Amino acid sequence: MLSPYGQVMAQDDPPKGDEETDKSTKWAEDRTDWAEDRTIMALERTFAGWMRTAFAAIAIGIGFRALFGEFDPPWLAKAIATLFITLAIVFAIGAERRACKAFDRLSSHAIDSPKLPNLRLVAWSIAAGAAILIVALWVLTDGQLDA
Repeated sequence: MLSPYGQVMAQDDPPKGDEETDKSTKWAEDRTDWAEDRTIMALERTFAGWMRTAFAAIAIGIGFRALFGEFDPPWLAKAIATLFITLAIVFAIGAERRACKAFDRLSSHAIDSPKLPNLRLVAWSIAAGAAILIVALWVLTDGQLDA
């Protein structure tokens, strides 16, 4: 049956056979699997972006301390640098927690999903390095221990 515009209407389609239905179902399942794989890859990129943001916060903290080291009072530059480096710790640990939760919910099909212990190692190493940097910032002055 034709519509007023000369097109075949959907309800007039011939019934599908079992073979065509199975092929359609397989395609739908494949598309769903590919979408899940794309989501995994997007999560990896997002995690990497948060790690870059953590490194940027560390760099801003170090740069602020180096640029404004002779602030008056002297502790103010250290406090502002500490704030940025602390943000790096928050970014790294927060990204690790979000990424691990998301990866636990997904299953990869055609790609290799990242290993969660590796993500944790990266994030916690950045956080530990930033914490050590904060301690060094407050304890060391010109390469010497603060007296």
